[in-house]
Amino acid sequence: MPSNPEIIITEDPIQLAERAANVFGSTAKDCVMQTDLFTVAISGGSTPRDMHKLLAEEPYRSGIPWKKTHIFWVDERCVGVDDPASNFGLARRDFLERIPIPPEQIHPMPGEFAPEEGAKNYQGEMEKIFQTKEDDLPIFDLIFLGMGKDGHTASLFPGAKSSHPPWRWVIAVKGGDPNVYRLTLTYNVLNRAKRVCFLVSGKEKAPIVKIVLEKKDIRLPAQEIQPVKGVLIWLLDKEAASMLSTPSTPPPQGGEES
Repeated sequence: MPSNPEIIITEDPIQLAERAANVFGSTAKDCVMQTDLFTVAISGGSTPRDMHKLLAEEPYRSGIPWKKTHIFWVDERCVGVDDPASNFGLARRDFLERIPIPPEQIHPMPGEFAPEEGAKNYQGEMEKIFQTKEDDLPIFDLIFLGMGKDGHTASLFPGAKSSHPPWRWVIAVKGGDPNVYRLTLTYNVLNRAKRVCFLVSGKEKAPIVKIVLEKKDIRLPAQEIQPVKGVLIWLLDKEAASMLSTPSTPPPQGGEES
């Protein structure tokens, strides 16, 4: 683990969602002021859904520069967009249909394709937006990650290969619960982001939070997230942080993350 990840503990999942939405909004504004563009990759699962729903409400709906924002996904099950298991499908219902973002700036992973074909196509989509030079990796402004009870993040699971060629930005894997084919960004891409923010909620995650943040002799996928030059933030609710030896002081209410 990086020696100094920023650990922010909130009282409950509602405050967790508010803090996450503030990170999203403040990062978007800063990036657009500096580069006229904001690139973000979001995750599926239950924890980020409250944040997603907030983004479609005020002050975020009108306060975020959506017309300068490009939204990507960290991972996706290889299912159609209308399948209940689709991360994109959930996000579309939770907030994408209700924000003023140009449709062509929403970049879902093509889960309806054969896995390897979908991975290749998504890398091509990223290449068009990031316009990288040869051998360069895309650099996201912000990536939101979750974590499973087994320490997996994105669709990078324990026991799977932990290194990938630098020219592979997206890979197809099979695993998780349910044990299905999925597309996922690689560690190479995740660790080049300017800011990576884990969102973890609930008492059932407390044991794995303690292991990932305090047990340096264990190597789990979430521990492989070590931004090369970026900032790493762990946003936890009180229950998820309940087993930490020295939990951080909860931040003051109402402020945005810079």
